[in-house]
Amino acid sequence: MKADRFEDLSGVRCPLNYAKTKMLLSNMESGQTLEIILDDGPPIRNVPGSVQQEGHVILCQEKQGDQWNVVIKKV
Repeated sequence: MKADRFEDLSGVRCPLNYAKTKMLLSNMESGQTLEIILDDGPPIRNVPGSVQQEGHVILCQEKQGDQWNVVIKKV
């Protein structure tokens, strides 16, 4: 799946990684997709849940080594 936008947030600590994700989504159109890279641990535990609480949809969440690829659909 090719996302409309991509951002590597590996190495970005909580809650800054969520703030950056939220800002990226705010600049996108409804229905577009954002792929982000998150570190294992608190980032993957917190960011997807927070995004879903805002009403967006997690289309894919795959672990690759010590990082996660997450694809979000903006609603």
